Amino acid sequence: MSDAAIVCSNLSFAWPDDTPVFDDLTFTVPTGRTGLVAPNGSGKSTLLKLIAGELRPATGSLSVGGTLGYLPQSLPLTGDLTVAEILGVAAVIRAIDAVESGDVDEEHFTTIGDDWDIEERTRAQLDRLGLADIALDRVLSTLSGGQVVSLGLAAQLLKRPDVLLLDEPTNNLDLTARHKLYDVLSDFTGCLLLVSHDRALLDRMERIAELGSDELRLYGGDFTAYEEAVRAEREVAEKNVRSAEQELKREKRELQQARERAERRQSNAARNLKNAGLPRIFAGNMKRGAQESAGRAGQMHASRVSEAKARLDEAGRALRDEQRITLELPDTQVPAGRNLFLGAELQVHHGDKPVFADGGVGLTVRGPERIALTGPNGAGKTTLLRLITGDLAPDTGEIKRSDGRIAYLSQRLDLLDLNRTVAENFAAFAPERPEAERMNLLARFLFRGPRAHLPVGVLSGGERLRATLACVLCAEPAPQLLLLDEPTNNLDLVSVGRLESALNSYQGAFVVISHDERFLAEIGVNRRLRLADGVLKESGAPAV
Repeated sequence: MSDAAIVCSNLSFAWPDDTPVFDDLTFTVPTGRTGLVAPNGSGKSTLLKLIAGELRPATGSLSVGGTLGYLPQSLPLTGDLTVAEILGVAAVIRAIDAVESGDVDEEHFTTIGDDWDIEERTRAQLDRLGLADIALDRVLSTLSGGQVVSLGLAAQLLKRPDVLLLDEPTNNLDLTARHKLYDVLSDFTGCLLLVSHDRALLDRMERIAELGSDELRLYGGDFTAYEEAVRAEREVAEKNVRSAEQELKREKRELQQARERAERRQSNAARNLKNAGLPRIFAGNMKRGAQESAGRAGQMHASRVSEAKARLDEAGRALRDEQRITLELPDTQVPAGRNLFLGAELQVHHGDKPVFADGGVGLTVRGPERIALTGPNGAGKTTLLRLITGDLAPDTGEIKRSDGRIAYLSQRLDLLDLNRTVAENFAAFAPERPEAERMNLLARFLFRGPRAHLPVGVLSGGERLRATLACVLCAEPAPQLLLLDEPTNNLDLVSVGRLESALNSYQGAFVVISHDERFLAEIGVNRRLRLADGVLKESGAPAV
């Protein structure tokens, strides 16, 4: 697989409404593990679709060296398919079964080809990804979201691809499944290009590719090395901006001084000519000469000012925009030790099957605890959050809630009206706040000027999360308990950093479902609960 690579030449692409995405993009991704990073909306998923052939470029070309495997962010899988059908091995297994039963039809041998060991390879691949107990005839609708993602990856790996494209492959995976995926990808020897916000996964890459509209820059090393390189670039850019600012001030000062000197010379010359009694024509020539000389000097200094402005603009463009959300949220403060939620012997049934173990689960949330709720996919974590917020009533058990407001951010970010603007949604959550105060708060969430008046439906995932956070954290009354269900899913790393800064400003209690250990560390989690096999227990921090 040493020749496996992705080669892109002069690629341009725009959406049907002529919104440009890429312009004259040229790059090569060589063999090895490459992580693709850029802010939400920059075109990472679009680029993968172009490489996979799902989209066609307006101009330019893309070529893939070898067999291609592609796992999109949204898997186009239907619930009626079996595991074997999803993996693409059902027809081969049926043909092998037919031959072993004595049917020697030539069509069976054509279907099988060289894949006589397909069932063994399939079971081995499923085992590596933590799906050893999944039967090949099991229907997709009975699997959890994390199992579906792992199954999709297994399907691609069974193709024995030379080039593998993965779009957010750790979404919905629990910590155990993530580590299995890390190990599988570490053994991949072809050309891997993946989009991910999972920093632990990106730290297992050999290089990081930073995507822009007309450039893809490769940085050697893992994501931590990339962050260090970006930090060093930013320090240089900031130094260059400061230097260019000083240069511009100096040139403007010298331009002003040159003008003042020219004015003084002209004034002195006029007095001297008058006192000298020279003929009028001679005096006029001397005056014009002095004005032309002053004009040339002024033009020279003006040109220097213009050049200094250009250098400042260039230095500014090299300075990365890394705006952070900066907030003070005193209204969200909750007294230490105050009981916000008490639940005892809670039980819920899906059909006839109980979600929790016999006796149900018990949970107490006090202010201002920061709780991480972890556990395997399908264990009932989201169900527990819905019990806390009151969106779901328990079949048995007792619940007591404080008078304070509980806010719930689901994975779908469906709290806001998609047809109303960010400002209109915010006004609905905080109607008593003056409009000027609301606009100021939205600016702190990085919605400034026209951005505050965009419909929520056109926002990127990261922008929609910021809009939701603004409406929730600055609502009336302010929430004392915040529930978040996989809030970093589909967020770029800049947006994750902004979410971290917003949560660090929040002074109430929260319960967050997340498998991102670095994210949990950044938001100051001080209590951990693990839900597994229907039992909710206190747990320590696992190794990443």
